[in-house]
Amino acid sequence: MGTKQQLRAMVQARRGVLVPGAFNALSARVVADMGFEALYVTGAGVTNMWFGMPDQGFMGLSDIAEHTARIRDAVELPIIVDADTGFGNAINTYHTVRTLERAGADCIQLEDQVSPKRCGHFNGKDVITTEEMLGKIRAACDARRDDDLLILARTDAAAVHGFEAAVERAQQFAEAGADILFVEAVTGLDQVRALPQRLQAPQLINLVIGGKTPITDADELSRLGYGLVLYANAALQGAVAGMQRALGQLRTTRRIDEDPALVAPFAERQRLVNKPYWDELEQRYV
Repeated sequence: MGTKQQLRAMVQARRGVLVPGAFNALSARVVADMGFEALYVTGAGVTNMWFGMPDQGFMGLSDIAEHTARIRDAVELPIIVDADTGFGNAINTYHTVRTLERAGADCIQLEDQVSPKRCGHFNGKDVITTEEMLGKIRAACDARRDDDLLILARTDAAAVHGFEAAVERAQQFAEAGADILFVEAVTGLDQVRALPQRLQAPQLINLVIGGKTPITDADELSRLGYGLVLYANAALQGAVAGMQRALGQLRTTRRIDEDPALVAPFAERQRLVNKPYWDELEQRYV
């Protein structure tokens, strides 16, 4: 079974599969090494880590496509790719899906924000009309060459038009062909619990640490019937905290020894980047 079929089966099982975000190839290898079943190429993470900028529409298609291709080479897990608004209109969205499918995506996420988009947990968002987003979803479905490529449709309408409007939009997204639905930034536990009852299509919920959606135990989300439980930037936030701890000690004590509580040991770093494999190749060809 290929990675697209694996992901489709996970989603349809509605067992709340935990999906961490990865912002580069090494973070993707850590996700895979930790035993997770799928990963998410996060636009916010790429923007934060690659540019040092906030998630406000600075990332382009070539940026996320390059990261997707590198991550596809690094891991064998199913990959969900954040394609923001599709980087333009329906025709641009068509091109985006073609590009990211070639780069190795198993699922492509599109959202209904006005461009330039903002992080779903920022204030000041706005959304395009439902009709325009339906055109993008139809274009995305038509663009895929492999029918097993999944289209994940996200709506940010809850913050703009309210929860009921967001549910109605999501239902229309499913009718237009979206395989997975994602109602972003719901703010109450009652809404979290209601979504799987209100929408028939499989769903993803995004838990942003410090964001607007209440953090809910993944076991409860599984019982509620969510297909995927996304922690898009947990690894990023953990990496930032780790860098700050290590560099804080270096600044204070003016040295860092190989303390596994503070830094990954040298040998662990080489294991994660699969150095023995490359050493073996070198011996084979030299």
